[in-house]
This record gives sequence, C-alpha cells and structure tokens, in this order.
Amino acid sequence: MKMRVHSAVRRVVNWGMTGLCLTAVLMALMPLGSILWLVVSKGARSLSISFLTELPAAVGESGGGVGNAIVGTLYLVVLAGLLGLPLGVGAGVYLAERGAGRLGSAVRFTAEVLGSVPSIVVGVVAYGLVVATMHRFSALAGGLALGILMVPTLARATEEMVRLVPHTLREASLALGVPAWRTTLSIVLRTAWGGILNVALLGIARAAGETAPLLFTSLNNQYWNFRPDQPTASLTVQIFNYAISPYEDWQRKAWGSALVLLLLVGLLSLLAHFTRRRSAI
Repeated sequence: MKMRVHSAVRRVVNWGMTGLCLTAVLMALMPLGSILWLVVSKGARSLSISFLTELPAAVGESGGGVGNAIVGTLYLVVLAGLLGLPLGVGAGVYLAERGAGRLGSAVRFTAEVLGSVPSIVVGVVAYGLVVATMHRFSALAGGLALGILMVPTLARATEEMVRLVPHTLREASLALGVPAWRTTLSIVLRTAWGGILNVALLGIARAAGETAPLLFTSLNNQYWNFRPDQPTASLTVQIFNYAISPYEDWQRKAWGSALVLLLLVGLLSLLAHFTRRRSAI
C-alpha cells in the first residue's frame, strides 16, 4: 500500500515539474516569438526585388532600397573574417594544445576580458587606430572592429572543440614519428573541423548584427562601394538611420531592413546547425 502511495506521489511530482518546465519554456519563447512576429509582419510589406537591389532614394522620394547596405554588410563581414578567423582559431588551438603555461593563462585571460568589453568601446578603439590615422571613415576600420569582436568568442569555443579530440589520435600520430605541428594541422584540426566551422559561422552571424562599432568606423554610404578605404553602408546602420528618422516611408524601410538582417543571421545560424549535425554524423 505504501509503495503504491509513494509511486502515485512520484508521478504527481513528475507531472508537476514537467508542467513547470514547459511553462518556463513557453515564457522564455514568448518574447522571442513576439519580436519575430513584429519584425516579420511589419517588414514583409517592404520586401521586393527593387528593395533588395536598388540604392536608397533621396529624402522625400518614394522607392529605393538597401542593396548597397546588403552588399556592404557582406563586405564588412568578409573583412572581419579575414582578421578575426585566423586570430581566433589560432588562439584557440594554441590554448588547447600549448595553453598550460603562463603565456596560455595570459592569452586565456585576455580573451575573457576582451569578450566582456562593450562593442561600442571596440568601435572607439578602432576609430582611434584607423579612422583618426587615415582621417576618414572606412570599411577597413569597420572590418577591424568586427574582427576584434569575433576573436574572443572564436578563441574560447575553438579551444573547447580541440579539447574534444581524443588524445589517442595525437598519441598514435606522434608514435608514427609525425611532428607535433603536423599532428595538430593534419589530425587535430581535421577532426575538429566541423565544430570549428560551426563556431566560425556563429561568430560571423554575431558580427553581422553589430551596430555601435560601425557608427565610429565604416559609418554609412548612399552608394555602392568596394574600396576598403572608403565609408561603407551596412544593414545595421541603415536600420538605425531609418528608424530614428521622422519619415514614415523610412520607418517602413527600417522594418524591411530589419527583416533582411534577421533572415541573413538566421541563414548563418541554420548553416551552423547543419555543419554541427554533419560533423556529429
């Protein structure tokens, strides 16, 4: 009889805790769902081929698009990746393979501190290093700021990915007479490549959504630009400029630009999820 009572109590407690967990999940998803619904419902009205391919229209004129901002965002992300990916991945590999000494502790501490620095501070630093030196805003300064923001996340995540590689693979390679540096490149990195690629895509997605650093570095451009020493448009800055304007047409375009940015970041997140699944298989 007592066993039946205890079993019934356990079932009731289990159902109650399950219900509490589901309630907590729904409460956490409600803000996200409301944001997604608001962006999609208001931004979908502005989407069109011309909106995605044309230049912004002049003040007071209807039409125009954010084609230069889309290209500029991709351009800035590429520049940031050229700087941030080698540094971040290289630092992560070093921390996992040779990070037990004082230098490794210093690199790890620096990555942790850099990861907690506000993005606007990084933008000010890039302004002092590049913009003040060149006496102009530029895509190069924006790529530098975004690349710096990518480094700490890439370093710590890459370190964890490399640590997941079994030590038996390293030992087998070294036992065959393969040098340690070649073991790291040919065995360790090849094994952890799927996880590192997943981390890199998430880092790029994070950089693509930054606004504050670009206000101090690449600023904006109403035209097409592919020169690294010139100001460059970006979706985040374009959204900021449109959202604070008093014109209703620009505010609608801000919602459309926000939806485009959301789709871009979502696509990168889906690619990261796909690479993670493929690497797990």
